[in-house]
Formats: sequence, structure tokens, C-alpha cells
Amino acid sequence: MNVGLVQINNSFSGQNYLPYSIALLQTYVQKFATRPERYRFLTPLYKRVRIADAVEALKDADLVGFSTYVWNGRISLEIARRLKVLKPGMVIVFGGPHVPDQPEAFLRANPQIDVAVHNEGERTFLKLLDAWPDRDAWASMPGISMVRPDGSFVRNPNIDRVRDLDEIPSPFLEGAFDSIMAANPDESWIGLWETNRGCPFRCTFCDWGSATAGKVTKFGEERLFREVDWFAEKKIEYIFCCDANFGIQKRDVDIAYYVADAKKATGYPVALSVQNTKNATERAYLTQKILSDAGLNKGVALSMQSVDMTTLEAIKRDNISLGTYMELQRRFTRDKVETYSDLILGLPGETYESFVKGVDQLMENGQHNRIQFNNLSILPNAEMGAPSYQAKYGMVTVESKIINIHGERIELDDDVPEVQDLVIATAATPLADWRRTRVFCWMTALLHFDKLFQIPLILAHGISGISYRDMIEAFMAADPARFPLIAGINDFFESEARSIQQGGSEYVFSKDYLNIYWPADEYIFVKLTAEGTFDAFYAEAGRLLAETLSARYGSLPMEVIDEAVRLNHALVNQPFATENRTIRLRYDLLGYWHAVRNGEQALLREVPVLVEIDRLGKRYDDFQKWCREIVWWGNKKGAYLYSPTAKEITPELAGHY
Repeated sequence: MNVGLVQINNSFSGQNYLPYSIALLQTYVQKFATRPERYRFLTPLYKRVRIADAVEALKDADLVGFSTYVWNGRISLEIARRLKVLKPGMVIVFGGPHVPDQPEAFLRANPQIDVAVHNEGERTFLKLLDAWPDRDAWASMPGISMVRPDGSFVRNPNIDRVRDLDEIPSPFLEGAFDSIMAANPDESWIGLWETNRGCPFRCTFCDWGSATAGKVTKFGEERLFREVDWFAEKKIEYIFCCDANFGIQKRDVDIAYYVADAKKATGYPVALSVQNTKNATERAYLTQKILSDAGLNKGVALSMQSVDMTTLEAIKRDNISLGTYMELQRRFTRDKVETYSDLILGLPGETYESFVKGVDQLMENGQHNRIQFNNLSILPNAEMGAPSYQAKYGMVTVESKIINIHGERIELDDDVPEVQDLVIATAATPLADWRRTRVFCWMTALLHFDKLFQIPLILAHGISGISYRDMIEAFMAADPARFPLIAGINDFFESEARSIQQGGSEYVFSKDYLNIYWPADEYIFVKLTAEGTFDAFYAEAGRLLAETLSARYGSLPMEVIDEAVRLNHALVNQPFATENRTIRLRYDLLGYWHAVRNGEQALLREVPVLVEIDRLGKRYDDFQKWCREIVWWGNKKGAYLYSPTAKEITPELAGHY
């Protein structure tokens, strides 16, 4: 019996994910089948290719299993459809989170699927294979759904979850990837890795908790340590940990230490990406600190999604302590570990006012590195996917192509785009308010988190008490006659927000700038540089901020604001630099800015300071390389600025400058 397996993942910067989910199925069958020699597994399909090429690779299979999620649902369905046309007797099995829990409409709309598998698939997939070709036996198996030949529909209760996960053989240690890696020697691989399964939380926008029924089960530590050794031996640079809550188990500290030690000894893995646990402040802090100290992460994700209690109750996250996130943010800031916070636009109950107030609160609490503003999309098995839930909160959606941030535009001549249901308004955030919120997010990112204007904003907030949101909203209200460049940026953001609501891309494609999709704020950053309008931007931004402050606080020392604008302008990394810069200041602005960013008490000292900026140490004469390394790769850490040195000008030194 020839068995084909398909787990199509996205590619990133020439790297592809090892097809972990289907490898689990294969190794489980090979270990527990009554006659394992009966099965011949074809080379798995692991990345997006022309549909005709996928069909050609799978045409000899007797049964093909597809692992599906939002990024591969439509291409999987089309491959399966063409396989059925080519070979009607072939059995098509669909599993994964993209298969609806209540799948009758889905299966009737896609008759190319013979059987769907729900929840964990290892045991069920083995039962399906061992019963083949007796299809009648499938109808009584737990964990499956199907439309019978007579047209009747079957949806059986889920099979019991595997409690001892070491029952499932490790695809890494069993050699499941050996053939695919040998057949693709030039491929750069990303590892998918589980240390546990399950999530005790029930967030309505997520299908993780609903899929695993709460209980967290674990793989054995020794197995996990040997898998880390395997990653190091195979020189796998990047590992994505699939746990919903890394740090939820006490042993996760030991696992983090083991990965850190492996990197120190071998150089691999280079990075390990994890999702933090909730409500476990000390372990979440310790595990992430270990990874950060080892250079295994670019920043610690603090995924609060909203800070509004009405919204948190609506999405069933009111049992997750906001205080945990706030304390973690403060502790990491003090320890100089970069964090970034996740917020989601369009959550039920969230208004423009509550969202903007939450952003201001996070910045006030010390988040000056990055807030990731994510649009809300509906997952099929999340509670939010129910029509009754969407009706309750007046949720408006639009079908939108799934585009990866910083993804390339790869146009195959035989492909189908993947789509998502994107939330573009709710009863609490009507269409116009959603656009305004989206524009606020982009403007905040451009000015503060892309570091183009962060020093003046932090200084103005510190010396006047003006809120961050008031300053950002002043930029959103810029008079086109007096501030044409900033008003043009606003118009661009508004146009992009409106385009998203009409089904357009979430990101801005630029053929000229790396041929990739940019977040709108980063696109403006690059555009200002490419078009030589940086000086004009700072001239307008400085005047706009000064006028905003003067209108409210006429007695402020405006010369210090001017100095902050001049300093920030000089610090932004730009290509084609021809000289280093030296700036003389009346105030210790760098000391003040660093103190705020480090969560320390900040006092603005009026003392002459000389700031030296090395712009030639790593000079960019290649604009595309600058786009990639500074703007794109600097995203998580906000590494957009030169690293200056500053020294006070004492009376002894004054004569030299």
C-alpha cells in the first residue's frame, strides 16, 4: 500500500519547515501497525509547489493524508480534487486544525475527501490504514467523520487523547526526516518541536484550548534532550516550539537550560521561538531570561491581546492576569531584555478609545521596544467562529488573501491563494473607527517603535506629562496645508486601512524594496529614505510636536525638544553615509532616554554633552541590503538606530570642541 503524506508549510527567506505533523503519523504507523511492512511511504510534500507537480508526485499513492491549517487549506483541497479526478479509487484523508469540528457542510462541499480525522491523529490514522481497504469499517471508528456512499453523514466522538506522549515515537530520533533531508541537501530547514500538548485556557479567538480539552500532557525529558541533540547534530538553526504555554511546567526551566547549553557547545540551534505561559510570572520570566541570555530569542513576546476588561471577558481571557504581563515587562526592561507586546485589533467589546488607552498604558508601563498590532482573523474551530458569537458582538468580516509579513510575492503558474476571514468592524468599533484604530497603530509604530521619533516623544511625555496617545493623535490630525508630508502619510495609512476593509492585502507590496510585503509603517520608513524626504519629515515633525506642546504648556523649554528632534534624526541608520556625526547638546538627552527605556528613574540634566555617532563602522552602500538588515531584520529589537557614545564636556575639554 502506497501512502502519501502532505503538510504544506510556508517558506521564509529560503527556509522550509520539516513536516513534523505527518512525520508523527508515519512513525506511529511504522511502530504499531500489525504489519508495518505492508506500507510504503512516499516522499512527503512539505512546501508549496505547482499543483500539477504535487499531483504528479502523489499519483501512485493508494491513500493520501493531508495535514491542514489556514496557510494550506485551499491548495490541499485542490490537490486532493485533482488526485480524485486522476485516480477515483484513491483514498483522501484530511486532518489538522482546519477541518471543522462539525464538518458535514465542509465534507459535502468537498466530495474529494473520503474521511476526516479530528483531534489527535496518530491512533486514528493507524486504524484507518490497518482497516484498508474495508471502508465500511471506518464508519464506526472514533475520531472520524465521513459521508457514506449512500449519502448519510457520520461524525463519531473523538478518540481518547494520548496521555503518555512517549507512546508516540519521535520522528527525529526514528529517522523519519532522513530521506527528505538527503533528497534535498541544499534545503535550509526549520524545526517544529513539541514538549507538551494541551492548553488550559479558552480564548475565543483561538482553537488551541478547544482542540485539546484543557489537560496538558508531556513528552519525556530524556526524549526531548535527545531531540535537542539531534537539532544540534543536524545544524538546524531555527526551532519553533509548538507548545501553547512554554514555562507552564516546572521542568521547562531545565529544558531551556539544555537548549542554551547545546547552543553554547555546538552553535545550534541559533534561535528557539516559544509562546509564553500565562499566569506563571516567575517561570515565564526565568525560562525567557535563560533563552535571552543564550541569544536564542530576538525578544520576549508578551501576548496580552487587549488590556480592556470588557474585551477580556468577551474573549474569555479575564482569568489571565494582566498584572503578570505588566510585571514581566517591567522586570525584563530592568534586566535589559527586549520584549514586544501583542495586541489584536477588532476584538469584541473593544472600542477605539479602549484600544488607544491600552496602547498608552503599555507605553507608560515601559514598552518602548515594540507593540505588534495584529488584525483579527477567524479560525474555523475557535468559539469566535460560531455565527451566534459573531452576531452577538456585531462582527463584520471580509475574505482576505493570507499574506506573510515580509513575505515574497511568489507567483506560481498553477496555484490557489489561501484566504482568511478578517474582522474589519464590530458593534463596538464600527468601520470608520476600525480604520482610525488601524491608522493609529501604524502611526504609533512609525514614530515610536520604528524609532523615527521616539526620543522627542519620550522626552515630551517626561517633561510635560502629555500622553503618548495625544501626541500620536496630533500627527494623525496634521493640517495638509502646513504639514503636507505628514498629512500624506496619514492619507496613505487611511487608504491602506480602507483597502483592507475591501479585501485588500494586510501589507504593502513593493517590487522596488526587496520585492516583499511590508507593514505600512516600515514601508513609509523605507520610502522616506528612498525618496530623500527624511529631512523634510523631521522639519515637519519637530514643528508639529512643538506647536502641540506650546498650545498646552506654553512655558516648556522648547529648545530641549528641538535638540531631541535633531538627535533622533542623526541617530536613524541610513544608507550611503559619507561621514561620522558629532552633535553638541545642552542636555543629557541620551542619558534620559536610556533611563526611561531601562525602566529607571529619569532626570533631565542640563549639562553640555558631546554625542559621537559612528555611521561608517558598518556602512550600507547597497540600498536593498539596508532594507533587509536594518528595517526588516531590525523589526523585533527595533534596531533602527546607530549606537552613539556620549561624554560630558567638562571645563577642561570645552576648549577642544
